[in-house]
Amino acid sequence: MRLLRSALLLTAALIPMAAAAQKRAPAPAPAVAVKPIAFTEKTLANGLRVYAIRDTTTPNVSVQVWYDVGSKDDPKGKSGFAHMFEHLMFKSTRNLVAEQMDRLTEDVGGYNNASTNDDFTNYYEVVPANHLQRLLFAEADRMASLVVEPKSFASERDVVKEELRQSTLARPYGKLFSVYLPALSYTTHPYARGTIGSLENLEAASIDDVRAFHATYYRPDNAVLVVSGNFDPAQLDAWVNQYFGGIKKPAGPIPRVTVAEPKRTAAVTRTVYEPNTPLPAVLMSYHVPADRDADIPALTVLKAVLATGESSRLYESLVYRDQLAQSAEAFLDSKQSTGNLVVYAIMAGGKTVEAGEAALKREVARLRDAPVTAAELTEAKNEILTATIKSRETAEGKASTLAAAVIVDGDPRSADQQLAAIGRVTAADVQRVARTYLGDAQAATIRYLPISAKQGTGDTIGLAPSVRVADLKTPADVTIVTPASEADRVKPPAPAQPIPAIIPQPVETRLANGMRLIVVERHDLPIVTASLIASGGGATDPATRAGAASLAADLMTKGTRTRSATEIARAIESLGGAIGSDADRDGASVNITVKSDQLAPAMALLADVAINPVFAPEEIERARAQAIDGVTLTMKDPAQLAGLVANRAVFGAAPYGMALEGTATSLKAITRPDLTAAYARTWRPDGAALVMVGDITAAEAKQLAEAGFGGWKAPAFAPVPAPAVAPVPAPRVIVVDMPDAGQAGVVVARPGIARADPRFYPLAVANTVLGGGFSSRLNQEVRIKRGLAYGASSGVQARRLPGIVAARTQTKNPTAAEVVTLIEGEMARMGREPVPAAELETRKAVLVGGFGRTIETTDGVAGILGNYVVQAVPLSELQRYIPSVGAVDPAATQAAAAALLDPKAASIVVVGDAKQFIEPLRRAYPAVEVIPEAALKLDSATLK
Repeated sequence: MRLLRSALLLTAALIPMAAAAQKRAPAPAPAVAVKPIAFTEKTLANGLRVYAIRDTTTPNVSVQVWYDVGSKDDPKGKSGFAHMFEHLMFKSTRNLVAEQMDRLTEDVGGYNNASTNDDFTNYYEVVPANHLQRLLFAEADRMASLVVEPKSFASERDVVKEELRQSTLARPYGKLFSVYLPALSYTTHPYARGTIGSLENLEAASIDDVRAFHATYYRPDNAVLVVSGNFDPAQLDAWVNQYFGGIKKPAGPIPRVTVAEPKRTAAVTRTVYEPNTPLPAVLMSYHVPADRDADIPALTVLKAVLATGESSRLYESLVYRDQLAQSAEAFLDSKQSTGNLVVYAIMAGGKTVEAGEAALKREVARLRDAPVTAAELTEAKNEILTATIKSRETAEGKASTLAAAVIVDGDPRSADQQLAAIGRVTAADVQRVARTYLGDAQAATIRYLPISAKQGTGDTIGLAPSVRVADLKTPADVTIVTPASEADRVKPPAPAQPIPAIIPQPVETRLANGMRLIVVERHDLPIVTASLIASGGGATDPATRAGAASLAADLMTKGTRTRSATEIARAIESLGGAIGSDADRDGASVNITVKSDQLAPAMALLADVAINPVFAPEEIERARAQAIDGVTLTMKDPAQLAGLVANRAVFGAAPYGMALEGTATSLKAITRPDLTAAYARTWRPDGAALVMVGDITAAEAKQLAEAGFGGWKAPAFAPVPAPAVAPVPAPRVIVVDMPDAGQAGVVVARPGIARADPRFYPLAVANTVLGGGFSSRLNQEVRIKRGLAYGASSGVQARRLPGIVAARTQTKNPTAAEVVTLIEGEMARMGREPVPAAELETRKAVLVGGFGRTIETTDGVAGILGNYVVQAVPLSELQRYIPSVGAVDPAATQAAAAALLDPKAASIVVVGDAKQFIEPLRRAYPAVEVIPEAALKLDSATLK
């Protein structure tokens, strides 16, 4: 991925369930059908396949170009090449200067990104619909005339190296998923190489390789163009012909990977030892057929039964019942050719990989030995259906679904066909595919252990000598493109008249008990998000009980007076939904998203969880152990740990300084009375709001709210007052020494303002200039100009009390001190110099565009309104947001920056291998404090 995004973190902690397993009640059958994606299609004379999905309900449009080339096509000795090339596509073309794609998207309120997969590389943008013509011009220009020159080539190669360090070397379990899983899964097919490659292979790439790669694969007959959103079909057709029709189709053939991966007939197991492994892990992968195969729908259902939600088999057995694992998951990675079903477990503290491996094997064997139950089958289908509806809420989501179907399966209708086939899957089908693909002899197993546990030499997992990789042949018609002169450059067309966004109109009423009910009607998709919000949260935790509010929120879904945790999970997931509870600094929430026809039973569950939690002792112990293991993982991630340390440095003993999810020490000290007190401080009807967004009327919502919450009575005692503003400590410069860390996490943070402060919008705009988006000043200086990081950004947390303003990045250890200097310099410049008017307008567009994309989804609208409730902001802020951003001028921006971005008031935190950067950092900051990783005390306001 190019834009400040990383590979999916597959090791996120899961919330434990509760109570002994209950008999699974029959699940309701799916009653809502998902409409097939309506599209038009045509193929140009040069082979470009074009698909259009019209949606006049949105003011935006998504433009996506997918190329049928991915990391499986990386040249010999150059793994990671396709991914690096993806980065270079954002540089200059004959008519576009470097970074102009960002000017055409982010600077007008849209965004762009790209990703590289084993089978494809895709480029996608979402922009206000009046900019469609400009994006078609730009995509055609980089397809036909990409400029590759030494400076940008070297810079982007450095950026990709930092991405590799961040996602693979610094993050716990990064090598397990990025390197070892593909290498052990394949003996012959080039899928064996990880998408991001290796540092050595990245160094081996040359400019001539890049040019040959573009000429070979980036051609119209190897591409798919999808346009989705608000457009005029006739005008779109004319523009596509105008910009893409004249691109020449090369004469040579497109190289294709034709090698087939042989079936695995003997189990293979490897044990590896790696640093930065807080808990042992075990992973097992099984080959599955190509995504177009008729068995994929049954395998999709199998995966859902195995590992979707807290009622899934892996969670119930490994995480909840036996408490063997901190998390246990599975994913189906189907491809153009042989894919994998992967199951894995991150072990709980004190548990062994041998126990985890045996448990995973038992659950896989259960699928082979007996059919899944009727209730499990229907639940899985409901979950898949709900996820599908959510994925199609936006124009971008529909476009991605269709494009993937074309590239991976060769058929734009395959996604809808697979969904229909999933509806026909039987229990016998699930058992059949389990027996076909998940035999013991078909497993490849990786035991992933901390280096401190190393016994002997361990195993190596590398590319098998039998893996077949093609050489990149330089086509005869490679043209070296140079930028057009200013006089000859063709400029992008002007934007059309804008289409105004439709801002949701919430309707608010109150129940007799004082609970607010906020409803936004949306009837385009059969889905509803409901979120119950309460004020309180982590800021009310006692000083020695950090994490109490968070742990109490987790436990709300782990048992009520009438339902066990298992019954709660099974009931909501049988409806195709999931229930989540969470605490933030100033509030807490319980959330569900379900198909609208399942809303009534889902709301009954939501009410029960919110009003009647029991905090059973056995559930407290399960949740406590899970939370401690989660903290253990966080403490080994340099970036996450830097954020926790920065909070303490900025706020000290003040409420926002404590670790929201607690520390190992505080979590061990929390008692049941602490948890019931945390619940009481937050949850009461006269301090709560129910937000419902989606396919429901205000009258229907009121009826459901009365049925579920009408009997909820406020306690006799007065609401707990919000914490008072506390003095903040003096700024500090802190290094947490994490020897052998794969990267350094850097945070420069200072106190900010409350959400109600009139300077909120000027500060939001100033922060967006500084570090909001790919074109922000921090990202320009750190990533684009110098290649020192995968990304650099800043953020404002404006809460009920003054929150934090923080700039952050990750970089290789030797450049940590340089990056700190760059961040401080840009923060200071914000208050010293006025922002040019043109730059200011682009940054305001970033805020407005992000807001507009958020309100396209039901959970996005619910999230904004929930934040308003917690922050004590009137709901009219929803209508005021865009004009308030637009009214910010250069003077207000500079004044806010001078007062609130001045780095003199900021603390600096660097977490990494101190020996590689401490001397230059100490020369710049003689008062720097070095705290060994083992001596760090997040429970203390001084960190010592």
